[in-house]
Amino acid sequence: MRHDGIQFHNVGELVDTDEGTLIQRVPESVRTGLNEGAQSRMRHPAGVELRFVPEGEVEITLSMRPGGSAEEGTVRVFWGPIQGQAFAIDTTPTTLSIERPEKLSNLKPESTTGLAFDPAVCRVQLPGEHRGGYTCYHGASGARRLPEKSELPDTRYLAYGTSITEGEAPLGEHLTYASQTARRLDADLINLGSCGTAYCDAAMAEHIAARDDWDVATLSISVNMVGEFPVETFKQRAAAMVETIADAHPEKPIVLITIFRCSMDVLEDGDAAECTAFREALREVAAETDHWNVHLLEGPDLLPSIEGLTTDLVHPGDNAMVTMGENLAAELETLR
Repeated sequence: MRHDGIQFHNVGELVDTDEGTLIQRVPESVRTGLNEGAQSRMRHPAGVELRFVPEGEVEITLSMRPGGSAEEGTVRVFWGPIQGQAFAIDTTPTTLSIERPEKLSNLKPESTTGLAFDPAVCRVQLPGEHRGGYTCYHGASGARRLPEKSELPDTRYLAYGTSITEGEAPLGEHLTYASQTARRLDADLINLGSCGTAYCDAAMAEHIAARDDWDVATLSISVNMVGEFPVETFKQRAAAMVETIADAHPEKPIVLITIFRCSMDVLEDGDAAECTAFREALREVAAETDHWNVHLLEGPDLLPSIEGLTTDLVHPGDNAMVTMGENLAAELETLR
């Protein structure tokens, strides 16, 4: 989405409210068709970036919307792939003053050869998942232009899944497994993770199917449905999502990922039977589809041990996310 001389990446709609212009990852017509929890999650800006090329100092004013799951967060600025400043924002509109660092204006041309993102592109990464809440945009000033196509990756990777995909535990957006995967593929990330609410909703399947801006997709489905749906219902909903997307994109790799390694697998008193059944159901979905472009990866294979998990033994921390990104990117690379 382009607005106000800025590319709002991974944004489906901007909604004017009394607190400011609310940023959400899918259009309102899609959001209202999702389950109630997912409607909220799509207003958390996981993977959202405000992108522009400054021609001097640029000021952007942002705030957290009062009443969200968090009322403060950290905005991180990247210049292409180069990490820059961090800014704290809260419910009071805060103006961020951003200017290209002097050294980045004097780079040798050969030093940027092969980079997916040009260092001229300012990427203002908003805090998603539990690192922040709903975020509002209040305007920008200063000379700037939109990034050119040649300054951005020419491949896009779309990720749907649970809080692990949305990125609950790592310290920043750039450390989620989806972001780590995209970086290794020289791809741009579209993050449609939905914490606690990845129920394979028909509205989400239809939204992904209707999009023409991605080249490879992963569907991590779904530990959120364990205990909430019978395994038979999960299989039906998963199959419907896969068929809807694959029918619309019969040539693009669509990769199903079974439930990642979690506490039920590793605790002495853990009951892994239900997770095992859900994993087997997804294997059956992959085996039964007629679409050759649908593939299956085992979630536990992407994180071979508990190293790097957080203490809930469910959510990967920084190190585990990096490992998952490395392993998933290697698998996806073979499909391109």
